[in-house]
Amino acid sequence: MPRKKSIKKSTEDFNIEVDKIKNFLSSMSPGRSDEHVTWLYNYAIIRLYKEFESLMLDVLVGAVNNDTSTLEETTDVKFPKHLTDEVCEFLITGTGFFDFKGRSGLIKTLKSFLPEAHYLVTTVKKPAYKEPLEQLTTLRNFAAHESQPSKRAALEAINAKNLSSSGAWLKRQDRFNLIANKLWALSNELNGLAPY
Repeated sequence: MPRKKSIKKSTEDFNIEVDKIKNFLSSMSPGRSDEHVTWLYNYAIIRLYKEFESLMLDVLVGAVNNDTSTLEETTDVKFPKHLTDEVCEFLITGTGFFDFKGRSGLIKTLKSFLPEAHYLVTTVKKPAYKEPLEQLTTLRNFAAHESQPSKRAALEAINAKNLSSSGAWLKRQDRFNLIANKLWALSNELNGLAPY
């Protein structure tokens, strides 16, 4: 019988990575140019997004792996009680990769595989996580693409009129840490709710 995927371990691993990113930023040597610091914050938001995306895939795979009846509720298909992590991941990603478009896209993706009342869905939908999730995705997209559509989405998410880069906004007023700390809290909340 396959082992159950540990959502608790996935959340703990994510929190360790969040702390590493924050430590990376706080260990910058003095005297860096403003542009250099901005680039580091651009990198940090891209890295934070990557880690969060990986966490969401892991916890979704774990939710299906731990209890296939959740998948049965959304698909009306009877699944065996025990599926491997690899089979669960294939059911979620197919032959592609895991991706979602913003907070609403993440919720839609989660609800494709889990019932509305599942703790993963209800936690991600909490109002406390709405702003940081929207800022994470839009600022990451702007940092990665620097396109006009990504800039408009980022401006809307941060409720601003001007934005030269994601890093320029994130490096001021502890904004990066505010987003990172909220995602850490979301992960920690999932850890407390997960059975494994």
